Amino acid sequence: MNERTAMPAKTQNAMLIIHPHKTHGTWCFDDERHGLIEEPFVLGASEMIDAVVARAGLTNADRGFRLIFSASPFPGYHAEIHRLNEESGGYWYQFPDGSMKGWLCPATLHYFPDQHPQRIYARAEAI
Repeated sequence: MNERTAMPAKTQNAMLIIHPHKTHGTWCFDDERHGLIEEPFVLGASEMIDAVVARAGLTNADRGFRLIFSASPFPGYHAEIHRLNEESGGYWYQFPDGSMKGWLCPATLHYFPDQHPQRIYARAEAI
């Protein structure tokens, strides 16, 4: 590129990965890139992760697993959640069948910088 050519726009990864683990009975994750250490999933989100882990058939997931997630569907996803309403900078999400609801805090914006997505698709895998 030369000086007259615009720089390419920064693109966001379509597939994102974190490595949740249980701390004091609650799912948490670390992401040093964003300064997140033992960032907890709270207000129903930890229970939603339990459901995703169960759907994936993972054993010993509490020691850690790979959570792949995206705002777009992808082959082999285990769960889909739909955005509901905003509260305190985060959003409430729910499984499509209405069975569970959980709040995703503003840290979600580290992964979806424009806004909390309408839908999030997730897959749990053993490490």
